[in-house]
Amino acid sequence: MEHDNEQEQHERMFTLSEANRLIPQLNAKLISIQQAKAVLARTKEEIKKASARSEYGGGSTVGHLYISGLQQVSANLQAIQELGILVKDLDLGLCDFPHLHDGRVVYLCWKLGEQEVLWWHEATAGYKDRCPIEDLT
Repeated sequence: MEHDNEQEQHERMFTLSEANRLIPQLNAKLISIQQAKAVLARTKEEIKKASARSEYGGGSTVGHLYISGLQQVSANLQAIQELGILVKDLDLGLCDFPHLHDGRVVYLCWKLGEQEVLWWHEATAGYKDRCPIEDLT
């Protein structure tokens, strides 16, 4: 049953206006992920040291921050995926919205910092092959 729901999620198609309406929500979730990843990067060395000392009792003053960061990344990423949006690169904040165009699936392509969806590409292509959204209409 769970697998069926997951498959349906990926089959969601977005119109350009639907994708653009989700940008503020997507923006907030990606910023939250990037903030959490910054915490993970800052605490990674301390966590490694605590892990190495684990057989002697370990422990770390930043353990709660690290775990909270992992939870924040996971929860926000899951929420984005549940919307049917494909996350392509967390560092860039790069996402694709499946879109039906002339009977085939293409991706409306958006990157964190862009105010709206301005690009698209074939499902078999990627970010470097983005085309202006005007080419779709």
